[in-house]
Amino acid sequence: MSSKEGLVKLGLIGAGNMANAVHYPSLAEFKDVQMVALCDVVEEKLNDTAKRFDIGKKYVDYERMIDQEKLDAVYILMPPHKLFDLVIDCLDVGLDVFIEKPPAVTAFQVKAMARKAQEKDAIGMTGFNRRYIPIMRQVKRQVEEQGKVNQVVSTFYKQGEAVYYDGAIDALSCDAIHAVDTLRWLAGGEVEQVASLVKRYDDVTPNAWNALISFDNGVSGVLLANWNVGGRVHQFEVHAPGMSAFVEPDVEGRLVTAEGVEELDPFQIAGSEENYKYYGFYDESRHFIDCLKSREEPSSSFADAVKTMELVEKIKQCNFT
Repeated sequence: MSSKEGLVKLGLIGAGNMANAVHYPSLAEFKDVQMVALCDVVEEKLNDTAKRFDIGKKYVDYERMIDQEKLDAVYILMPPHKLFDLVIDCLDVGLDVFIEKPPAVTAFQVKAMARKAQEKDAIGMTGFNRRYIPIMRQVKRQVEEQGKVNQVVSTFYKQGEAVYYDGAIDALSCDAIHAVDTLRWLAGGEVEQVASLVKRYDDVTPNAWNALISFDNGVSGVLLANWNVGGRVHQFEVHAPGMSAFVEPDVEGRLVTAEGVEELDPFQIAGSEENYKYYGFYDESRHFIDCLKSREEPSSSFADAVKTMELVEKIKQCNFT
């Protein structure tokens, strides 16, 4: 980017629900960011979103936008099966790129995106927002300060269809990937071995994924994901000698030691009851903008997202006997 000390000039592709609910409200609060132009093929959404966030330029063709506007980076907030071409086109002209999870449909696609970003000396980041949730970052730090982490558990339960976008992608790759990525982040090591059990409960497609993951730093990881249960539960555990943390990041957190239990309030820690702030979206965008200015690799870079996608694909290869 050309304006390291000044405004970061952004182009925005997508005017959907997540863009309006969490991403653009976050960007609108950054004094060092200018939302220059917005693109969406649905003109009603385009006009409403541009008006809401005072975005001056509107496009229905993203190629025209990146050709005509002087931009530093682009937010591409599109479904995973429609991301790849847009990401490559933006990287090709030297733009830094932020995308929502999942970064693509396959690890192969993410590898191509990561190679292109490296080739163009561009920054690419995937919005794995759980890494940036204030209560998650706090408990990770506190447990690591207590002692070496030895076990992490990542749980994601939902009741609903296990295929997304009319079958373009499965629930593990599209949504439960949050649990997979956070497991990797909390463990802090590289995957060595994976043993998984994949089940179909009253469905024609797999809708439950349970796995044991061994990391090279000695951490044991457990993934529990099931899309045919009572309802949404999204919880994480981090264990070290002398301290354990249990966090449901939009509900509560607990630190457990021999001295007792410390209750944690996710809203108090974030300093806000706004979802986009206490659930990590604000902090992930702040991280992306800061990385653009410093030219440092983001925590959830395209290269790192490859590892999460590869772990997802290993889990799908059920090897439980």
